[in-house]
Amino acid sequence: MKHIKVGDLMNGEVVSVTPGTAFKEVAKLLAQYDVSGLPVLDDDDHVVGVVSQTDLLARSAPDPHQAQETDRAGPPTAGSIMSAPAVTVRADETAADAARLMTRRGIERLPVVDEEDRLVGIVTRRDLLRLFVRPDSEIRRRVTDEVLGEALGIPAGDVEVHVVDGIVTLEGRVDRRSRLTALVSLVERLDGVVAVASRVTARTDDTPPVPAGRALPW
Repeated sequence: MKHIKVGDLMNGEVVSVTPGTAFKEVAKLLAQYDVSGLPVLDDDDHVVGVVSQTDLLARSAPDPHQAQETDRAGPPTAGSIMSAPAVTVRADETAADAARLMTRRGIERLPVVDEEDRLVGIVTRRDLLRLFVRPDSEIRRRVTDEVLGEALGIPAGDVEVHVVDGIVTLEGRVDRRSRLTALVSLVERLDGVVAVASRVTARTDDTPPVPAGRALPW
């Protein structure tokens, strides 16, 4: 089945900085473009880090020790305050995987890179939310065509599909009980599906019998 890729949702026009970009210039770009972070690129467009609003705020109010280090090192730059290494994602990865990565790492945006780790775009949490605003009619079509037809080969009309606000309800009967778990699992993995309620039964129980426990000697 086809899943939405990061490349389908990313923005290819990315504002970026270099390690030598001055602190004030970074702050200006964040405000100008109303973004929470900027990828930091080397001379070959490789992503070497990300500088965020949090990084700037931490440096704008340093403790006395940090202030002494800053005085010796000179004015702060993107390279001196960025978070590194950067957390990135490939354009051919699924949007669901990107969403899980964002949640796990607690970040709002991911630089998108190619096979050589060069920047090709950026994807944000807002972009990924588009997964959950798929039209009900599109979800129903994908359940019918891709899951019931292509993946499981269930004859048309054996299972009725109803979709309301991303919630999929399945009703009908399939030939084998072993297909019930696969049916629900495949539907749950479709982009835009919020939940699945299955009322599908089976004509034949082909699941392996559970071995009977041995009687304990007395």
